[in-house]
Formats: sequence, structure tokens, C-alpha cells
Amino acid sequence: MYYRELESELVRLSQYFRVLTVTGPRQSGKTTLCKKTFAEYKYINLEDETVVAELEINRKDYLVQNRKGLIIDEVQNMPDIFSVVQVVVDEYEDARFVLTGSNNFLLSQKVTQSLAGRTAVLSLLPLSLSELSEDDRQQGLFEIMLKGFYPAVWAKNIPPQDVYRQYYTTYIQRDIQQVINIKNLSEFRKFVVLCAARVGTELNASSLSNELGVSVPTVTEWFNVLEASYILFKLQPFYKNINKRLVKTPKIYFYDVGLVCYLLGINTAHQVETHPLRGSIFENLVICEFLKKQYNRGLDNNLYFFRDKSQKEVDLVQEVGGEYHAYEVKIAPSINSDFYKNLKYFRTLFPEENTRSTVIYTGNSESQLPENGYINYLNISSL
Repeated sequence: MYYRELESELVRLSQYFRVLTVTGPRQSGKTTLCKKTFAEYKYINLEDETVVAELEINRKDYLVQNRKGLIIDEVQNMPDIFSVVQVVVDEYEDARFVLTGSNNFLLSQKVTQSLAGRTAVLSLLPLSLSELSEDDRQQGLFEIMLKGFYPAVWAKNIPPQDVYRQYYTTYIQRDIQQVINIKNLSEFRKFVVLCAARVGTELNASSLSNELGVSVPTVTEWFNVLEASYILFKLQPFYKNINKRLVKTPKIYFYDVGLVCYLLGINTAHQVETHPLRGSIFENLVICEFLKKQYNRGLDNNLYFFRDKSQKEVDLVQEVGGEYHAYEVKIAPSINSDFYKNLKYFRTLFPEENTRSTVIYTGNSESQLPENGYINYLNISSL
């Protein structure tokens, strides 16, 4: 069993909130984490027809009887249970519930409607680099990129292609069909593959629409559902004017690079190493690592990318308490001066706020680092 960094945050927040809601992709380890953290709680899964039938008799009575510690898994399968949890928590001071689910849109909607102010909401993504064992990390970057970070690949040593093939067929297609009716699944799969081929690039719904032969609203709907199901996410552009961040074009990234490799037909670590998109896949990995660190601490997403009208770009900008930390991500064994020219440019724009600039690269030859002034260098193994 892998130690999950979110565990300490779950324990801390349980002192203040009587309901905890844990969201995240399917198979990211939510159930294992909650069972381990709250071992004394009763566990039920709303994909179990027997449990659902029992709850159908009288939801409130069931929750009252088990109110002192109950984990309700896949809670999105019974949307009206949120209001019942609210009633029980308001009536009984000793009520303690943990809710888990993999549909972010539905959970957010129901939490806002029924449990606002009563629950802490946390997100558990697949394993982070720091959660892998030392032996795991010794397998090499390209092997890690191929495997991705779903616990089943590492804990059970299942070949990644088998895991992601089943993950796509069993979970992605099924979950999507529960939200929207897709008449042509092969067309939808082509859309997901095209998104994987565009990882790290700006979302262009019109281009995807033309290539697929479907409408722009359909592309937008499919993308939103994949985002709500924790398959991919948008990295918003950085602007000092916050309103601009919300209307400009975001970039596409996946929550797991192993799934990206599967969708691109990559089957071996050598194929990862030589693939034309290896740099984009590595960039995806690094950005996900930063996102996991935020979520594992119970913090919000504070990540952006920067690009101005002259096309000068910084891969990652993290806003921390009014300061801007800028990062360039390079899949390279050593450093050269081209890696930090955009970081220097970014600092000329924000000389006071830009307090940290770092190149993240795949080598470890510190002796080759040039004179760089304020710019740091970080090997991927240090994340």
C-alpha cells in the first residue's frame, strides 16, 4: 500500500468538518485512502445493488443508524443522498460522513446545493512522484512516463497497456455515457486521441471540430465531460488582470501521462524516449506534479502558463501569495542558455512579483550549469 500525502490533510480537516468529500479520477485510490484513514467507519459502495436496495427503503433511517462513521463511495450514483446527509448532520452532533466520487461536476453541484459550509472538499489524483517508492523511482523517467501514476500499475505490477485499455473501456466510456448520449463511440475515441496528440497546446475547438466533422458545441460538450470526469484539465493563461485569465484560450493536459501514452499507441519506454511528443508528455507530468502537491495540501489550483503577443512563453507560472514563481520544463540531459531566456523576459515584466525562476530538466549535470544569476535548476527527481 502506498502512503498518500492527502491522508494528513484528511485527518486534520476531520477535526473541523463532520462531512468530508473526496473527489478524483476513478481508480486513483480514494477508497483505499478513506478506508485506511477512517478504519473504524462503516463502508458502503453505491455501485452495489444490495446497498442501494437497502437505502431505497429509508435513506434517513439508514444514515441515522450509521451516522457515527460512514464512508459512502461513488456517491454520485445517488444524487438525492446529499440532502439526506445534510439533514442528519444538522440533527445529530455526532454524525460523521466521508463521501467519495469521480464526477466532479455533479459533486460540486450537489455540495453547493446541500452541503455548503458543512463539508471540506478534497481532490485525490493518481500517485505523485514523491509517493512512489525508491525502487519505483529507480526505473527511469521514460518507464515512469509509460506507466503513469495509477496505483494498480505500481501496486499490482499490471502492464500499463492492460490497465489503461480497461480504464478507457470500463470507466471513461461508461461514465461519459451516463452523462451524455454519445451515438458514435468510435468518433468520441478519436476525439480523446486527438486531445492526447494536442497535450500541452492551446485548446482549439474549431480545429477539432473540422478534423472530426462534428460541431463546435459538441466538441465543447465532450471536453467539459472529460474534464468533469477527471480525465483532462485546462491550464489557464496567466494575466495580472484576473478577468482576462477566464476568457483567454487555455492549454490541454491530462491528469495522467500513462493514459496519454496509451492513447498515442506508445507501448515501451524506448518509444516514449523517441516519440515526437516526449517533451509535451514530460511537461504534462511536471505540471501534474505541481497540481498534486497543491491538492494533497488541500489547496486550490494556482497554476498558469504565460504567453504574450510576441509568442514568448513560460511553461508554468505559480501564483503564491502575490508572488509569481516561473518554471521552464525541458526534457534534456544538460542545460543551455536557451532554456532560461524566457524566464529572464518574464522577470522584466514582473520584476517585483517574480521571486523565483526555475528550469526543470531531466539531466543531473550541475557542473554544466551556466552562470544564471537568480535562476534555479531542478532535476525532475527532486520534485
